[in-house]
Amino acid sequence: MNQGPKPVGNYPHTKAVGNLLFLSGVGPRIAGSDSNDSGVPGLELDHNGNFKAFDFAAQVHSVLGNVKAILEANGSQWENLVDITVFLVDMHRDFATFNRIYAEYFPDPATQPCRTTVEINRLPTPIAIELKCMAVLS
Repeated sequence: MNQGPKPVGNYPHTKAVGNLLFLSGVGPRIAGSDSNDSGVPGLELDHNGNFKAFDFAAQVHSVLGNVKAILEANGSQWENLVDITVFLVDMHRDFATFNRIYAEYFPDPATQPCRTTVEINRLPTPIAIELKCMAVLS
């Protein structure tokens, strides 16, 4: 089963404590990406590894898909999400797009998880979004 892309550091995707499942930071890289490729949907890098162009909407869909895959591979499901922390590298540029796409994945406000969105300087790889999540185990 697809468990999302491998973590970029020495940490697990998840940690279960009681009936809760905590997810480490999840980015938009595609699971099984070739190490010679960034594996990030819509990302173009120059010869120095700096991004030339990217598709933020594609990254949002990919990161949400990765979260879903990790949840399902570890005994939970999308509907069991209770808290999400969103890290954006450019709040001004990306917040409205993120909110629009997020609403597609959580159409009913009564069942949406809690959410905090923060802007950060950068992430460890050339991505524009990362999610930190908590869910109830099924």
